[in-house]
Amino acid sequence: MCIRKATVDDLSRIAEIYVFNNRVNFFPIFKDESFSFGELQVVSLVDNYFKKDEIINNIYVSDDGLIKGFVQMDGTEICKLYVDTSFQSEGIGNELIEFAIKELHANNLWALEKNVRAISFYHKHGFHLTGQKKFEEDTTEYLVRLER
Repeated sequence: MCIRKATVDDLSRIAEIYVFNNRVNFFPIFKDESFSFGELQVVSLVDNYFKKDEIINNIYVSDDGLIKGFVQMDGTEICKLYVDTSFQSEGIGNELIEFAIKELHANNLWALEKNVRAISFYHKHGFHLTGQKKFEEDTTEYLVRLER
């Protein structure tokens, strides 16, 4: 498996992984049908978000002939780390986060407070809750800050 910088050709697959993870993991928390199944679409996500230079230039993909996951950085902050739900528990997330830590010097992130599975994953990789919280934009759910 190789981790490499994302290209424009990867964006539809990256957006697909993001959309599906969002629906599986976050729809049960937010219960916002109009966002999860209306607004959140692969094509519009590529065009309005992932195609921006400041975004695509900071995405790395796990690619073994098929992109199975990605990590998006902003400096030393992990903005997004997603693995296709069909390939979770195969070590892909571990490889992506270790790459982010070792190669990209990742040392902080925000996670949804109710996403206990993600917080547990980050704990296993040396991230600890700081006690900082903020609202996820336009919601009543909290994000919590983790640092290494």
